Amino acid sequence: MESGVSSRTWWDGVRPYVERGPLAAFALGISSGFPYSMIAATLTTRLAQSGIDKKTVTAFSLAFLVYNLKFLWAWMVDGVRLPVIGRLGQRVSWLLFTGVLVMAAVTNLALVDPTASIAATATAAILVGVAGSTFDIVIDAYRIEILEPRQLGVGSGMSQYGWRIGSAGAGALALIVAARHGWTWAYLACALLALPAILAGLTLGEPRRYREPGERRRIGEAVAVIWRPFVEFFQRPGASVILLFILIHKIGDTLGQLVLRLLLDDMKYSNDEIALYDVGIGFWAFLIGIFIGGALYARLGLKKSVLLSLILMAASNAAFALLAAAGHSNSGLAAAMLFENIASGIGGVTIVAYFSALCDLRFTAAQYALISAAASVVGRILTGATAGALVESVGFVNFYILTTVIALPGVLLFWWMSRSGLVDRSVGTAGTEGPGDARDGVSP
Repeated sequence: MESGVSSRTWWDGVRPYVERGPLAAFALGISSGFPYSMIAATLTTRLAQSGIDKKTVTAFSLAFLVYNLKFLWAWMVDGVRLPVIGRLGQRVSWLLFTGVLVMAAVTNLALVDPTASIAATATAAILVGVAGSTFDIVIDAYRIEILEPRQLGVGSGMSQYGWRIGSAGAGALALIVAARHGWTWAYLACALLALPAILAGLTLGEPRRYREPGERRRIGEAVAVIWRPFVEFFQRPGASVILLFILIHKIGDTLGQLVLRLLLDDMKYSNDEIALYDVGIGFWAFLIGIFIGGALYARLGLKKSVLLSLILMAASNAAFALLAAAGHSNSGLAAAMLFENIASGIGGVTIVAYFSALCDLRFTAAQYALISAAASVVGRILTGATAGALVESVGFVNFYILTTVIALPGVLLFWWMSRSGLVDRSVGTAGTEGPGDARDGVSP
């Protein structure tokens, strides 16, 4: 997996961005990002402007929990053949079906009136979450399977470029249209953002690396579709260690980001300063980090690029400890936001590439859904419940020092995994086989 690194040039890290697979990953990312935006800040603004009380508005965040449960039905995307449109191929047919499902769910949310029925609005938001998370399952599987192993880094980067643009673009489009024509038309306009993924699927067609589920004539074989992806993953050498890394690798970074706005408010930064340094510089720095991450992955290989990104993400928390100790400083905030977002961009590419490579091509959808859910569940449940209490207990300086220390076990664990050979052994067929080379067994 690391062989041939010394012969690579920096141009080799740039060239894959214009290949068909990564360009398709960009389109997939756009469509993946917009449903999340529809039930996030966009819905919050819509409810607030409709006069809904703050307590009710914040309760809508429960719709996001659906994304953490998507692994429960991801097996359907791998093993259930859709009638009629199934002839387009397993992945393309599901991409088309779930894309239309998302458009229908967003349209339904557009047509409900929060002032008339908050229950109907909540139901519509949950349906968007179900449709959007299922769309994500298909998009992730399709992305992994259309990319060759050498493209996983830049493909992950292009997908994240698309996700950011789709999410931010949907939010901006909704606000602009709502100001002129109302929220119904705003949501209807955003529903069209499902089309880039659908068009990418229809253009590229069925991935050559996809493994057909095959005929299943007995009930036992049909039931096995549900549990077999998980059994295959947990039967690998060191599966429990790999799962532990997935769970803890981003705890420090997640903790730090949860209280960032509280830190800026405590340090008396104005809204204009926050908009400039956090939103403005942070957004562009993240995009730069994504590009660097793709180039590093191509240049250094999987193990070195992931380890470097983990170190950078841990160090970025220390930068905020220095900022908190220094006090109000625009240059200090600019530097901290630049460092943190570039590090996050690099980590987002390299770590997502590693998680993608962990998948077995027979069970891409189910296994990546499990991995992505595990990667976010600790941050959304454990850290979200403890971050505020920690800040009140130890203060911002000590808090960010603590988050730096908390990030170190993930760094050390991956270093050990690399040295022991576990990283190489953990990679599934998605990270070892080229197009058309998929076989019944794992590649040697």
